[in-house]
Amino acid sequence: MAKESMKAREVKRAKMVAKYAEKRAALKNIVNTGDPVEAFEAAQKLQRIPKNANPIRLHNRCKLTGRPKGYMRQFGISRIQFREMASSGLIPGVKKSSW
Repeated sequence: MAKESMKAREVKRAKMVAKYAEKRAALKNIVNTGDPVEAFEAAQKLQRIPKNANPIRLHNRCKLTGRPKGYMRQFGISRIQFREMASSGLIPGVKKSSW
């Protein structure tokens, strides 16, 4: 089980990413396609945006336990929770193999 503070930090980062997404995209577009003077100014503004507003800093966590490792994107849960749910029959279409 992940600490509540770690879960709260991820939620805070996700909100910040959503808040600055349009601004980041516009500035990145100017940096990549604008003339050198405009690109330099846009790069300066881009550096002033908080680092946690970058989507790279988001970390996938299990929706049930908050575990950061062994995350399965298709289900949104960790491998351990997937195994427990599959064994108890909560995930349809999954057969127990020799795991």
